[in-house]
Amino acid sequence: MGFQVYEKGSAPQPTTPSVTIQRRGLISINRAAFEQLNKPEGVELLWDGDRRVIGLRPSALTNQNAYPVRPQVATNVERGPWLIAGSLFTQFIGLDTSEAYRWTPSLEDDLLVIDISKPGSKASNNRRRAAPKSTDDETETDGHSSP
Repeated sequence: MGFQVYEKGSAPQPTTPSVTIQRRGLISINRAAFEQLNKPEGVELLWDGDRRVIGLRPSALTNQNAYPVRPQVATNVERGPWLIAGSLFTQFIGLDTSEAYRWTPSLEDDLLVIDISKPGSKASNNRRRAAPKSTDDETETDGHSSP
C-alpha cells in the first residue's frame, strides 16, 4: 500500500473566507467571509437544489426571512467567528450535520455561495477532544505509561 496524505483539518487562513457547518447545523463564518458580505446584521439562507449550493445574502433583520449574524463571543466582535442559526435550514435541505465540515465559499453578485456538492474539509472541534489524563490514572510498565 502506498503513502496516504494525512489531512490535518487545521483552521483556515484568516484572510481566506471560510464557512463551517457545525454539528447540528450551526453555520459559522470567519472574518474574511463576514467582510465579503459587508458585515451584515442578518442574512437570508438560500438553497439551489439543482446545483446543491447554499447562498448567504446580506439582509436587514426587519426582513422576516433574515437570520441574525452574531459574534461567537460578545467580547470578540471584531475578530469573529460569526454564527448563524441554521439547524432548521440544514434539515430542510437534507444536509447531514453529524460532523462539522468547512468550505471555501465564492462570491456571486451579493451572495456568499457554499458549494456542498463538493466535499468540505472536516473541521475539528477543540471542545470535543479528550482531556489529558492525570498522572494518578496511569501506571508505569517497561518505562511507558499506559491508561
